[in-house]
Amino acid sequence: MIDRDIFEDLFVLEIANNHWGRPERGLKIINTFAQVVRFNNVRAAMKLQFRHVNTFIHKDFRDRTDIRYIKKTVDTRMTDDDFASLVKTIRQLACIPMATPFDERSVDFCCELGIPILKIASSDLNDWMLIEKIAKTKKPVIVSTGGSSLKDLDDLVTFFTNRNIPLAINHCVSLYPCEDRDLEMNQIDFLRTRYPHHTIGFSTHEYQDWTSSMLISYAKGARTFERHIDIDDDGKAVSPYCSLPDQVDTWFKAFHKAKEMCGPAGTQKRIAPRSEIEYLDSLVRGVYAKTDLPEGHILSDDDVYLAIPLQQGQISCRELMRGEVLTRPLRADEAIMIDSIDSPYASVPSLKQSIYRRGLPATTNGPKPSS
Repeated sequence: MIDRDIFEDLFVLEIANNHWGRPERGLKIINTFAQVVRFNNVRAAMKLQFRHVNTFIHKDFRDRTDIRYIKKTVDTRMTDDDFASLVKTIRQLACIPMATPFDERSVDFCCELGIPILKIASSDLNDWMLIEKIAKTKKPVIVSTGGSSLKDLDDLVTFFTNRNIPLAINHCVSLYPCEDRDLEMNQIDFLRTRYPHHTIGFSTHEYQDWTSSMLISYAKGARTFERHIDIDDDGKAVSPYCSLPDQVDTWFKAFHKAKEMCGPAGTQKRIAPRSEIEYLDSLVRGVYAKTDLPEGHILSDDDVYLAIPLQQGQISCRELMRGEVLTRPLRADEAIMIDSIDSPYASVPSLKQSIYRRGLPATTNGPKPSS
């Protein structure tokens, strides 16, 4: 059986190229967000992106500054030693180092650094040379599904399942930034239904609200979450799809609120707290005698009426079974106590004690529960 626990309640903080090719800025991002992680007591991975520039970009196109992706990749490159320094700091700050390798050489680099979890970007969902290289590492994988076809996703899930490699599947809309109307949160339901043996997550790029999508995604069953992160310094504008430390703090707090509101896993009936039971008991009607009734009388519907309040030791509408035999005489309007009838409830000490613990203090002169 595949171990899914590694993904449970895991936050992935995507640094991407926001280090700007400067290791000191990368370290500042890591240190800043590690404090937010620690303060909110969550389990988080900080994710880097690895591209071996000399082979990732064709040699004839490395100077094409008019191509945005190429220019950004070249401008933000760092040495292996710089990346190793970032990974070391992530570990020292009790976060999980994670990476998206965009080429085969970068997969090897992930192994050299001991990266424990790998990510497959939405753009590489059917890059089978890269996927097969990643699978050979046997490391757990998270995949984003932005723009994918159903067949591509089915093929990928089958591929990793057959190799017994843990796989989390993130619902993702690959728009940067993403408007609320584009979030398609119901896709989480679809993914959970289609891939019930895999952790489903939510990779999000919306920029106006750091609470609502968390509450919705957690309630729908997403259990791993991803956002791009950045810091506001040097006077350079932060991309609208990136989250600042205070926004991620809000996001984490929304997660804790979602867990509080949803409660334990929905695989079994909840156990109501004592305070809730006592409140409901106060609303339940008790059973009262309509007229004077003799000992040995067999109760029928015509002999009783139901009314509030329910008193301690009194049977309620829940226990009235009809056909109970009175073990003592009753006066009209007297509460019918559990010790006044021959009932299965009276023969089970735990049930009888629970009946005497609920309701208002009894006003009847009837017998008290046996010790």
